[in-house]
Amino acid sequence: MLTSIPAEGPSITKKSIVAFKKNQQVKRALSYLYQEGSCTLAKLAEMLNTSVPSVTLIIEQLIDEGWVSTLGTVSGNNGRRPVLFSLNPVGHYALILDSNTHETKLMLVNLLRQIVFQHSADTILENKASFSDFLVSFVNEALAESGIAKTDVIGVGLSMPGLIDSRQGLNLSYPDLGLPEQSIKVWLEQQWGLPVFMINDTKATALGEHRFGSSQGKQHALTINIDWGVGLAIISNGEVFHGASGFAGELGHIQVDPQGELCYCGKIGCLDTITSASALVKRVQREVLAGQATKLASYRDNPSHITISEVIQAANQGDTFAIDQLHETGYQLGKGLAIAVTLFNPEIIIVDGVLAEDSLFITNSIRQAINKHCLSGFRNNLMVEVTQLQGAAKWLGTHAYVIESLFMDV
Repeated sequence: MLTSIPAEGPSITKKSIVAFKKNQQVKRALSYLYQEGSCTLAKLAEMLNTSVPSVTLIIEQLIDEGWVSTLGTVSGNNGRRPVLFSLNPVGHYALILDSNTHETKLMLVNLLRQIVFQHSADTILENKASFSDFLVSFVNEALAESGIAKTDVIGVGLSMPGLIDSRQGLNLSYPDLGLPEQSIKVWLEQQWGLPVFMINDTKATALGEHRFGSSQGKQHALTINIDWGVGLAIISNGEVFHGASGFAGELGHIQVDPQGELCYCGKIGCLDTITSASALVKRVQREVLAGQATKLASYRDNPSHITISEVIQAANQGDTFAIDQLHETGYQLGKGLAIAVTLFNPEIIIVDGVLAEDSLFITNSIRQAINKHCLSGFRNNLMVEVTQLQGAAKWLGTHAYVIESLFMDV
């Protein structure tokens, strides 16, 4: 167990101040190793702005406690080659849960961000207490199957859609997951005996992109998650911007059509009703049923069988109708993003989610809309890119959220 931080206050002694500073260095060393993967003592000393002997003591402590291991030596150096250190891949696993409206996935991930076990179920996120019971049994069964001891799990990261207040452990979009007098986070911690960290799925995706993806090194970025709903997450000054209650970024629920369709949130004409994958599929199904000329006409007797994959495939085969539908979706999304660009002035927008598979039609129309609806000063150096993490951004961000939160409390 790593040394705890003494309480701050006027009675802190000189000795305890030294211990506090050392503890801060331990945290920074762990965080740096997590982000970079490996480094030498000299590089770590430079990063911590301290001496190599001081860093050596910190690393020796972390090796003794099982957090750090030697990785070998730096290749290509003349003379004595410095030793490389990294976080220990054995033990200290994070259990990552992705609960959404089409499945539930679980992964056990080591400190090097390597998946050592994964499992999935068709059970979808529902606003019922029974879903919480399912999560408990799902995790317990997966741990037993994995062969990994529960004592080697240091925390659980739970990503899900909805209005999540991470501090209180509440998902206001799914209020019945917890007990009336207890949050779902606290209840799950009691069931598993492990710390639980809840995060909105799009914010997790943005964190993954910022730590390990296309927005790495950027101080200001937007990540748009075009899934069955539309989610936006904001990176401001290098960190996820949560807002007062943790709800910042609900771009999908700004009104864009006062005469539009009813959104599941209860409002009329939300961006979600126009630009989400589910809204796109419903439009295509209606048009096909009405006799629209398209390659998708083969589904006319069963339009409910049309999925987003079929729409994208038809577009890639040159189907004008499918191309027009995707273009219009991207353009309307770009108009919504133009508002966010004007408000937050990002350096980059990352496009993720099921519609990111169709990068050509979506990103081009997003750029067109931003170019038309934003002032030149906001768009001149703005990049719009599709994720390069191939579906891994969300779990990587959830893992980073768990590990960084734990290291803060070390």
